[in-house]
Amino acid sequence: MPNAQDNIQLFENQRIRTAWDAEKEEWYFSVVDVVAVLTDSADPSAYWRKLKQRLRNEGNETVTNCHGLKMTAADGKRRMTDVADTEQLLRIIQSIPSPKAEPFKLWLAQVGRERIEETIDPEQAIDRALDTYLKKGYSEDWVHQRLLSIRIRNELTDEWKQRGLRKGKDYAILTDEITRAWAGMTTRQYKRFKGLKKENLRDNMSDLELVLMMLAEASTRDISKSERPQGFSENQSVARRGGRVAGVARQALEAETGRPVITLQSAADFQQLVTSIVEDAAALPEMMEAAEGEDSGERK
Repeated sequence: MPNAQDNIQLFENQRIRTAWDAEKEEWYFSVVDVVAVLTDSADPSAYWRKLKQRLRNEGNETVTNCHGLKMTAADGKRRMTDVADTEQLLRIIQSIPSPKAEPFKLWLAQVGRERIEETIDPEQAIDRALDTYLKKGYSEDWVHQRLLSIRIRNELTDEWKQRGLRKGKDYAILTDEITRAWAGMTTRQYKRFKGLKKENLRDNMSDLELVLMMLAEASTRDISKSERPQGFSENQSVARRGGRVAGVARQALEAETGRPVITLQSAADFQQLVTSIVEDAAALPEMMEAAEGEDSGERK
């Protein structure tokens, strides 16, 4: 269950109560707080009750799947509050007729268009990933290395698929085996060590950590291709052996340098999700206006 201790995120000086579920690695947001921010309603609780009923009548499963969590109210008392995860929250926002909700809807429409374009032309996904990392302040060398790690990871999961393994739980267990073998920690333990929550672990690795993760997964891939393991237990053994290849390299490097490879260093702290989306969405009209201006100039 989500952490009982409330976390507060601010948007336009209004608070949005959140909770972190460490088991599911998911943020939950107080729906009524988001409604209050986006609608300026005098009674956001009543607004949410009416919206919830309308969505139920429409057969919207998002509302059915939302659940309650005790959160601290304005009077200091803890009360059951409807909360939604990120996907549920964005679906609810789509149903709010408010000018303040429009940037969210525009952002969702753009994301949807981009995903369709990437399905038609996968190279666009690589270009967007490169641009996103650079905007976040990563060095170009690190970004190219990160993209290489994605390719190696995809080759490994393709190999697992050929071995008859199931995407999801099987992949997660085998990844933990690889990570434990070279880093001495499972993926979740590694994230906790770095103080991460929803963030991607590999996006918070140093050059050396990323290189060793790639070595571990590439070794697992090549051993699997060579031995063609059958069944989960054989693949689990291969994952450990592949991870140990990088583990040996890590130990040798640490012996030579006298410094640990695994560090507490990570990328920038978790950015407030709602605020980040609004900032991206708010920039869209200007970007579109600028693009239209460029098109107009070219036509002239």
